[in-house]
Amino acid sequence: MDLSGKFLIAMPAMGDPRFERSVVLICSHSDEGSMGLIVNKPMPDLAFSRLLDQIGIAHGDSVPSLSIQYGGPVEPGRGFVLHGDGWASSAGTMKVPGGMAMTATQDVLEALARGTGPAQAFLALGYAGWGPGQLESEILRNDWLTADAATEVIFGADQGGKWAAALATLKIDPLTLSSTAGRA
Repeated sequence: MDLSGKFLIAMPAMGDPRFERSVVLICSHSDEGSMGLIVNKPMPDLAFSRLLDQIGIAHGDSVPSLSIQYGGPVEPGRGFVLHGDGWASSAGTMKVPGGMAMTATQDVLEALARGTGPAQAFLALGYAGWGPGQLESEILRNDWLTADAATEVIFGADQGGKWAAALATLKIDPLTLSSTAGRA
């Protein structure tokens, strides 16, 4: 089972507060482990222009108001830009199934600051990572639902509604989910 390009949707009983009501886009999944970005935990106190200033990237007054997300607990000082696959960095861009890509090099930030970067994008600080078999165990334990990723959920403006919107792709109403797991 390859979960690359899929959503992980946290179940109501998720015991880890860092992932409570999270929607994670799995960017890479293999026998060696998994890597993903949380797409619904905005960092509203961090403006893109301020971040550019902190890392020394020049920009004008018309810098885009790029959404900055808490991408996960691993390497929280490292940035990842998730964007449509129509833009690629010469320094390296990873394709993500479903028409998306991820770039973790400074040139994507420079391009966004100049207005020449990807049309749809958000910046995630940190990522979510799982060792070999760990994610599969969490899914079997009913910590996560899996679903096809939806770009309208990922890049949508309604940050507070992304968890419910991701569940809706499975035709699940959040009010019908039980916080108690079981097997039939």
